[in-house]
Amino acid sequence: MKKTPPHRLLRRTTVPAALLLLLPLLCGFAAFGQEADQTVITIQAGEQGKAISPDLVGIYEAPAQSLTVFRILGSPTAGSADTTIAMKDAFRDDFQIGVAINRTIVAGASTSAGRFRRAPDDVAKDREIVLQHFNHLAPENDLKWALIHPREGTDGYNWEPADAFVDFGVTHGMYIAGHTLVWHSQTPRWVFAGTNPPPASVEAPPPGRGGRFGFSGPRASREELLERMRDHIHTVVGRYKGRIQAWDVVNEALSDRGDDVLRNSPWLEIIGPDFIAKAFEYAHEADPDALLRYNDYGLENPEKRAKLITLIRSLQEQGVPVMAIGSQTHVSATSPSFEEMDRALTEMKSLGLPIHITELDVNTATRGQRSLGADIADNAGVTEGGLVDSAEQLQAEQYANLFRAFRKHKDAVKVVTFWGVNDAVSWRSNGRPLLFDGDNQPKPAFDAVIRVATEDDPGPANTSE
Repeated sequence: MKKTPPHRLLRRTTVPAALLLLLPLLCGFAAFGQEADQTVITIQAGEQGKAISPDLVGIYEAPAQSLTVFRILGSPTAGSADTTIAMKDAFRDDFQIGVAINRTIVAGASTSAGRFRRAPDDVAKDREIVLQHFNHLAPENDLKWALIHPREGTDGYNWEPADAFVDFGVTHGMYIAGHTLVWHSQTPRWVFAGTNPPPASVEAPPPGRGGRFGFSGPRASREELLERMRDHIHTVVGRYKGRIQAWDVVNEALSDRGDDVLRNSPWLEIIGPDFIAKAFEYAHEADPDALLRYNDYGLENPEKRAKLITLIRSLQEQGVPVMAIGSQTHVSATSPSFEEMDRALTEMKSLGLPIHITELDVNTATRGQRSLGADIADNAGVTEGGLVDSAEQLQAEQYANLFRAFRKHKDAVKVVTFWGVNDAVSWRSNGRPLLFDGDNQPKPAFDAVIRVATEDDPGPANTSE
C-alpha cells in the first residue's frame, strides 16, 4: 500500500501569540499541542490548504479530506531550517535518502576506531540525525576487505563491526547497501601475494613503501587470486544474504587518465579485464536476490562517463549481472552545473539500469573546486586552502541544482546517499561538504534541498538573487 505523501511546507511566518486564541473562531476547530519550541495547531480542513489565510500562519499542504497542520513558530532565526521535515519523507515519492555511517554511530558511543573523536552527546545527536532523516544505510569502512578480512584464511575475518552495522540497519528498518567487495585500495597485501615474480615494469619500492597499489613482490597466479576473490565474496555476501539488499561489487575500476578504459591495478594485472565480470558472477551466486552495483567517481566528467558506458555495455553484452550504476558524486560547490549533471544522468540512463547516487558531498574548499575525483591519495590536497567565498550560499545553490537534476531523472535515480552525517565526521571535513555542521545544525544547504522537494518543475537554481 502506498504511503500518504508527507506534509509539504508552503509558507512559514511568525504569528503573535494573541492570535492563537482566535484560531478556533476562524477555523471552527483547532487542536493545540507542543513540539519542542513550537506550538502546533491542527485544523480540520475540508479542502486542501484553505482552512485559514496563508498570511497568518505557515501552511503545510496535505491531501484533501485529511488534516492540515499549521506550525506557529516562536521567533525563528533568519535562514534557519525546519529540521522537523525529514528528508526521507520529503522525497518519499522520488527516491530513498541514504547516509554512510561510521562505527561510532553504529555503537551509539565514542569508540577508538577511525579518525574521528566524538563526545558521547555528539554521537547521540549523530544517531538522531541518521534515524530522523535517512532510510538507506551504507558503511563507510567496515565492509571493505582490509577491515572485514584482514588476515588470510577462514579465521582471518573480523565480523563484529560489520555485524553491528547490519544489525543497526535491520533493527531500524533501513535498506542496507554493502560497500565494497573488490577495490584496488584498502585491500590487504596477502590477497595479491604468491610465488610468481612481478612484471618487469614493476620497480622496487623505496624503503618502507609498498610500491604501486600498496603491493610489490612475488604475486599470486590468476587462478589463486580468482579463488581468493570467490571465497571472500561468497563468504561475505553469503553471511548477509537477505539482509544487505545491494552491493558495490566492483569499486573505481575505471581509469582517470588517457585512453585506457580500466585503471591499472593488481586485479587487472594478475587476473585480466575479466576480473570485473568474475566478481559480479560470484556475488550473484552468493545472493541471487541482491542488487549488484558498479560504483565509481567522476562520472560527471564526459570522458570518464564514456568509459563507464563502454564498460557497462560490454558487461551487458556478456550477460554479466550488473544491475545498477553507482555514481559517487563527490563534487564541488562550483562544478558541475545543473546542465552538466542533467547531461550526465541522461547518458547514464541510456544504459537502462537504475542509478544510485552513492557518496554525495559538495566540497567548499578552495583547492577542491576543479576536482571531481575521489582518490583517497588526493583527498588532503583538495580540502586545503580554506573555504571559497560565500561558501554556504554556493553550496546551497549547488545542492539545489543537484537535487533538481535527481528529481528530473527520478525514473532512473532510485537512491541518493550522503557520504557522512555531518561535516565533523566527513572524510572531507575541511571542505565542510555536508548538510549539517559539526554540531548537527542544519546549514542553508539543508533548507535548499527541502525546498526542492516541493517544486513542480525541476530546473537550475536562480543564482542572481
